[in-house]
Amino acid sequence: MTGRSARRARLVPVGAAVGAAAALALAGPATAADGGLDIDHVEVAPDGTVSAVVGIDAAGGAAASDLATVEVTVDGEAVDASAETIAAGDVGRTTVLAIDASDSMRGARLAAAEAAALAFLDAAPADVRIGLVTFADRPQQVVAPTTDHGALAEAIGAIELTRGTHVYDAVASAVALAGDDGARSVLLLSDGRDQGGGATLDDAVAAATGAGVVVDVVALDGGAHDRAALAPVAAASGGDVVPASAPGELEALFTAQADALAHQVLVTFPRPDGAGAEARVEVALTLGAEPASDAAFVPLGEQASGGATRGSSPTRPLVGPDALLLGAGALGLGLAGILAVVLAGRGGPTDAQRRIAALLGEGPATPSGPGGATADGLRASAVGAAERVVRGDFGARLAQRLTGAAVSFTPAEWVLLNAGTAVAAATVGFAIGGAALAVLALAGGAAGPEAYLRFRHSRRLRAFAAQLPETLTLMSGGLSAGLSLAQAVDTVVREGQEPMAGELRRALAEHRLGVGIEDALDGVADRMGSEDFAWLVMAVRIQREVGGNLAEILTTVAETLREREYLRRQVQTLSAEGRLSAWILGALPVAMLCYMLVANRDFARPLYTEALGLAFLGGAAVLLAVGAFVMSRMVKVEV
Repeated sequence: MTGRSARRARLVPVGAAVGAAAALALAGPATAADGGLDIDHVEVAPDGTVSAVVGIDAAGGAAASDLATVEVTVDGEAVDASAETIAAGDVGRTTVLAIDASDSMRGARLAAAEAAALAFLDAAPADVRIGLVTFADRPQQVVAPTTDHGALAEAIGAIELTRGTHVYDAVASAVALAGDDGARSVLLLSDGRDQGGGATLDDAVAAATGAGVVVDVVALDGGAHDRAALAPVAAASGGDVVPASAPGELEALFTAQADALAHQVLVTFPRPDGAGAEARVEVALTLGAEPASDAAFVPLGEQASGGATRGSSPTRPLVGPDALLLGAGALGLGLAGILAVVLAGRGGPTDAQRRIAALLGEGPATPSGPGGATADGLRASAVGAAERVVRGDFGARLAQRLTGAAVSFTPAEWVLLNAGTAVAAATVGFAIGGAALAVLALAGGAAGPEAYLRFRHSRRLRAFAAQLPETLTLMSGGLSAGLSLAQAVDTVVREGQEPMAGELRRALAEHRLGVGIEDALDGVADRMGSEDFAWLVMAVRIQREVGGNLAEILTTVAETLREREYLRRQVQTLSAEGRLSAWILGALPVAMLCYMLVANRDFARPLYTEALGLAFLGGAAVLLAVGAFVMSRMVKVEV
């Protein structure tokens, strides 16, 4: 059978629990009418048999009930029904005790709570599975639901107190511990209101109603505000909030709740053929000499089973997690499409590059191929807006870095691409892990293009440095054969490889446009950030001023660069372990935080919802930055 818990037996005021026997003695059988019925849980078997767990209030339960008088109606239509006392195995019953373990419970309150919990274990039927959750600054699932009440008694006697009172977190944890099968309830004891845990009141209500678990609350020495803070959880799930003005009243309250479990009966009847997906079910029994009844709306569809509801069904989110993730992906694709349209015209060289190519006879001065006016206009507008941000030195430095990395985007286009990547990453992060992961994804999306640019530039620089000795040897041979410096450079352009050939080709083009060969080569050193090539230019300048054999100078410089490259590679090899350790130690805390936000967000939520957690995050970021800086200095060796 499948099913979900509905409203369990009500908590009764302590006066009724303590004085039930006296009231019956004075009032006789008529007093049974003060009690009543509660439809606690409903299950629908595959063969159409409906089983309803019916609870009898404490006063009514004290009177003899005539189970043969049971009457059941479904939407006003009488059906054949039978009632019997619940026996072990008829239907699963689970109760989770959630006990406040904050420092305010120290002393008589904790002793009374432990005694009340032990009294509940003694009075509860043997087939009821009972679990235990304690909570303070966070809930702890001490004992999973079990029929071994002895193990529970040992755990109750070992409760330890800490700071904090996160009641809503405890509700969510207790509901989860109750499971998914049979009649389930939570009996929560607290002496204060929630003090700002990860879960909110809405989260606690959604957890209880969504799982069909009834939450009954005992408010010990709490004021009206404390009870009001817990009332929505109890009311939405079909439970009650009962105040206890003194610790001595707890044992009677918990015993009364266990007695209510002992007086539950099982009512069975066939599902009517004409019943809809949800029907109003009314159950009537004779308690003592007086009739008692209860009614509830119950899902009775072919696949339906569930708790009886006394109002509207629990609200469900309009958009599920999968739909939200799909929407985030669509938004990311939309942003990528916009960027593709904006940058559609950047498939080829810039206007300046086309003009230079035309002067050199390497291509037409005007762009070729079809171009959409709308795409060009949109691109021009977006690029024009970005150009206002990349003016001055920032734009010049960025342009130099893009050129050195062989990236064909202009600085304005690169800024647009960077912004789009950051927004798309933040959107996906929000869909997966909420606001906290969105912030991390935004930072990662903003840093990703920069990291890519650095990686590409460093890889190109390494290839440039590796080709430099052979390039100088080739130029030295050309000079020895009688060629000019420009002709020797042209030889490298025609016979060399990228990136050296491309950079020297640009320097040679600048020289043909009137720039001095030394200045053109100096531009190559600036773009590539190569000190070795800057030394080459310095040697050329000195030779032009004081004279000498330039071919011999280039040969000497090439030998020196080969020795430096050998030493540099040896240092890179010896420091590889330290550099890898630095990367792992620096990235591990951030990676673990991202993993926890996705895998167990409730555990990580206090880090960004509480002042202390934010302070810890700030301190961790500072320490991580300091540690990364120190490790980078330790493994960096200048050659």
